[in-house]
Amino acid sequence: MQLLGQNNALRDIINKHRPDLEPYESIYRKIHSSPELSGQERQTSTLVANHLQHLGYEVHTDIGGYGVAGVLQNGNGPTVLLRADMDALPLEEKTGLPYASNRTVKNKAGAKVPVMHACGHDTHVTGLMGSAELLIAAREHWLGTLVLIFQPAEEELSGAQAMIDDGLYDKVPKPDVVLAQHVMRMKAGTVGIRAGRLLTASDAFDVKIYGRGGHGSSPQTCVDPIVIGAAIITRLQTIVSREITPGELAIVTCGSINAGHAPNIIPDECDLQLSVRSYDPNVRERLNTAIKRIIEAECDASGTPQKPSIKHIFTAPATINDEATVRTLLKTFGSYFGNNLVETEPAAASEDFSILATAVGAPYVMWNFGGVDERVWDNAVKDGKLDELPGNHSPFFAPVIQPTIGTAVDAMAVGALTFLRQST
Repeated sequence: MQLLGQNNALRDIINKHRPDLEPYESIYRKIHSSPELSGQERQTSTLVANHLQHLGYEVHTDIGGYGVAGVLQNGNGPTVLLRADMDALPLEEKTGLPYASNRTVKNKAGAKVPVMHACGHDTHVTGLMGSAELLIAAREHWLGTLVLIFQPAEEELSGAQAMIDDGLYDKVPKPDVVLAQHVMRMKAGTVGIRAGRLLTASDAFDVKIYGRGGHGSSPQTCVDPIVIGAAIITRLQTIVSREITPGELAIVTCGSINAGHAPNIIPDECDLQLSVRSYDPNVRERLNTAIKRIIEAECDASGTPQKPSIKHIFTAPATINDEATVRTLLKTFGSYFGNNLVETEPAAASEDFSILATAVGAPYVMWNFGGVDERVWDNAVKDGKLDELPGNHSPFFAPVIQPTIGTAVDAMAVGALTFLRQST
């Protein structure tokens, strides 16, 4: 099978059919200034669906929540799935941008929280929208089927599975290859790719410790869940240092502890939220088992009136890029991006995108692209201050619009054309 990505005319095709990016810059600003939390992506999904319908894609909406799928069948050839995620984070933006978000919304618990696109999903959506226009304009040059997925609830690591459970592959063709990209703290204009381990598996736990409340002046009559919680948090940190083989990646983080409302009252409950990261399945199992053992043992040692509640609230697999697919992409990415193509490093962050591929046994690859202004990046390198640049999930995270959006559009298009059949 002759693949279009092996054709020397690839760059000419991209340059000829790349849409005017100015409207997409406006779309980016709009999405950035109007972010939506996981499960609330109504406005973004409507924008995407209308765009795909206008271009001529077959469109399916409200899949697994606000998920959107666009399908373009263009003759006999491979089916390539491209994915972008749409949701934002409960974070107050501090970038000072003229199009910064000042939105506050109610989260699932009913609490009012600020919202910000601090992980760059706005660039992912905009990039794939631009690629959708480029690829349909260039359809005389390729054969096959494009499936474009705009996924909800990635930040909760639940959106991909929700789309699968809601019959995604009853609505759209099953892919032969699945591709995605993510903006990162890298120099704008660069693209980073690697085979094998890219992102960790992730598990999250909600823990409730039951104590016996009372007056702060009489702790001897109480069972203090805050003290128990503090002991648990400290003890959990020994799992990685004392129970996991040195050199294996393993992280246990307590991201939230909540108990009590006054300084002179010992509460009767303490809530913890835990995040766990790993690559190796055996390490993952050992981490999760140790977490439950330690929590239950500390509560038992403290004489709590009932056993703790430990809820495994979500889980996502590790992202392990398919080596053969990466080798194929390296040929086209290497010729197209040249010195701007780099080998990225594995990260301890997590994603659920691979579920879209493993659900149907398809190979998958996620690559990264940069969003840091070139001069800012070069100065940080010169001054040895790369670590001080705002990264994903920072309230100061602000990808420069160009060449970031242009790179996102081109990379997705090149990725798709790498695997679609050449039209002759």
